[in-house]
Amino acid sequence: MHAMAGFHALEKLPEEKVTDQITRKILVGEKEMVVWWSMKAGAYAAPHTHPHEQVFVMLSGRMEFRLGDEWRTCRPGDLGVIPGGVEHEARFPEDTQVIDIFSPPREDFLPGAGTPAYMRTS
Repeated sequence: MHAMAGFHALEKLPEEKVTDQITRKILVGEKEMVVWWSMKAGAYAAPHTHPHEQVFVMLSGRMEFRLGDEWRTCRPGDLGVIPGGVEHEARFPEDTQVIDIFSPPREDFLPGAGTPAYMRTS
């Protein structure tokens, strides 16, 4: 995995189309990964788990998020910590922007890895 050391500009990071409703920009460090997501209304991330710890920051819009057995409506300024191995899912009833931080970096999000199965159903 190639870490992106040094300075970067969000506007210059390549934007990847994940699905018709989801795009992302990724910055990869040695021990973490930051992902800027843009979801169109109706996007859905099906139930899934991964070994990575995940922190999210809501920037805009609204996200209906399930962490384990608990559902929450998340709005701009809301934050969450998802421990590795805990099932979660998200629905986006309106256009939404979210930042995710993963540790360690997710190899399945690197260029050429394809779209994770839980994002293929929107």
